[in-house]
Amino acid sequence: MARVTTTGTALRASDAPQGPTTGPTLVDADGLIKRYGSLTVLSGASFRIEPGITGLLGANGAGKTTLLGMMLGLHATDGGSLRVLGIDPYSAGAEVRARLGYAPEHHTLPPDIKASEFVRHVAELHGLPKTEATTRASDALWLVGLGEERFRPLGTMSTGQRQRVKLAQAIAHDPSLVLLDEPTDGLDPMQRDDMLALIRRIATEYDIDVVLSSHLLDEVQQICDGAVIIGEGRVLASGSLEQLRGSGSDIVIELDDPLTVSKVVEGLQAAGVTVRVDGRILVASGDSDSVFDVARDVCAETGAGITRLNRRRLSLEDVFLETTA
Repeated sequence: MARVTTTGTALRASDAPQGPTTGPTLVDADGLIKRYGSLTVLSGASFRIEPGITGLLGANGAGKTTLLGMMLGLHATDGGSLRVLGIDPYSAGAEVRARLGYAPEHHTLPPDIKASEFVRHVAELHGLPKTEATTRASDALWLVGLGEERFRPLGTMSTGQRQRVKLAQAIAHDPSLVLLDEPTDGLDPMQRDDMLALIRRIATEYDIDVVLSSHLLDEVQQICDGAVIIGEGRVLASGSLEQLRGSGSDIVIELDDPLTVSKVVEGLQAAGVTVRVDGRILVASGDSDSVFDVARDVCAETGAGITRLNRRRLSLEDVFLETTA
């Protein structure tokens, strides 16, 4: 189905290549290895990226940019396998890149070129005819909030405006998947929130899947549907945010009387449950379903009054700290 922009023109290229796909999976990596000489950047990374907005999360230098380059087919693998939209990106790089949009982390853009000319040029590189590329460039710049500034040279634009230009050139040819490398770099808190809201709106309203590379937990948590957490060359955790945060395997028990804490702890430990105590709050660890039942029964048997009994919900920060510990 064609997607409509501010000027009413279709955002999907009719002649865009349509290669094979493997169900809903966008990116499938299995045991991925990448080395530069003696430096190992990725050592057996395995993950899957599903439709939606996925955060590629890790500290600076964790290998996020290298991984994006491999998805674009710019770097060969040294082991394992990688498929993007069902295609090996290195052996069929041109076919994959025709269906991808990419906004690099760096802010180096040709200073004397107008924003509209730059976005049009990138759209032409993706195979669009000049007339259609011109229209798409205008549409994309209006979409990211630069309609009035589209004829300004890039060198006269602020960092925030250049970030929006990079986003515009990444979506102008209507890709199936967009890779954004640190799209909020250099922005103040208000600009960052605006950029994240814009990315979320474009992904939702125009049905474009996004992989967003970031080292900031809060922005991944703010707009992403899932995350791939990488560190020390490995994938430490991946999945939807609901899966990552989930209910965990911990049960939180808050008792109304501190005098009943020791009895409940003894009962839980006798049932083989590990317990951490913080005043009247107990955190019981084990299989979430069975621990919940055990905790309920122990409290009932000891006559302990319960203020709260629920599965512990982890924040993305909890997940990140636990996986990188």
